[in-house]
Amino acid sequence: MKLHTIYNRIQREASLNKPLKKKIPAASRVTFDPAASAVHAETRAGRALTSEQFYQKIQQAIFEHRLAPGTQLVEERLVELSGMSRTKIRPVLARLAHEQLVTLIPNRGAFIASPTVDEARELFFTRQLIEPAIIKMLCERAESIDIKKLRQHVLKEAKARRKDDRTAIIRLSGEFHILLAELAGNAILVRMMRELTAQTCLVIALYDSLNTPACTHHHHADIIEAIEVKDVKLATQRMGGHLRDCENALRLESAVEAEVDLKSIFA
Repeated sequence: MKLHTIYNRIQREASLNKPLKKKIPAASRVTFDPAASAVHAETRAGRALTSEQFYQKIQQAIFEHRLAPGTQLVEERLVELSGMSRTKIRPVLARLAHEQLVTLIPNRGAFIASPTVDEARELFFTRQLIEPAIIKMLCERAESIDIKKLRQHVLKEAKARRKDDRTAIIRLSGEFHILLAELAGNAILVRMMRELTAQTCLVIALYDSLNTPACTHHHHADIIEAIEVKDVKLATQRMGGHLRDCENALRLESAVEAEVDLKSIFA
């Protein structure tokens, strides 16, 4: 996938509905909990997930690194755990594939996407195009209530770090960037940032240190400070530097296999 292809997608996102190229996932093992029959009984009792709930659980599991890149999403298991039918699950998997979070391989099934090193670099290149523009928009329109929301979010990040809650740290770090887009008031950019943030979580899962999330919260506080005083140049510089630091913190080498408990995602 070439860089100009990504740039063209950014400019045409509002009118096109084409997924980027599929990724061939790395191998990963899925472990199953012996209590699966109990989950199945609950879903049979009328507690089936809706399509949106199913989508959100998969996306959230990616955000929190509970679904590793390369994990196969076996339809029979998804039916059992969600209480949904195959005909309802498949459109959700197609939606996730469009967002490059899942790879659909004919005659093999659905897998959590495994971005290559080149795709990881292209992802950060794309974010460097989009996020400074979001920051500029926010500098021009942010009100005191927006700054308050951003600071409250950073406080949540700090609390998660004090508790050493890695799952919450990863989720909140990504959600900060989505919140910026939401406050900027551009629905297309919000959608794109949700996709890019989830894809970044897959990259981090593959290439980051196990103990150090690539996104640091003190950078977020610095960005908020610049937005509050409406210093566009400083705010965009800080966002650009933040994204470069996130990319440089990654070990863009070979991926490591991971083991996943799929049942816990639908608990």
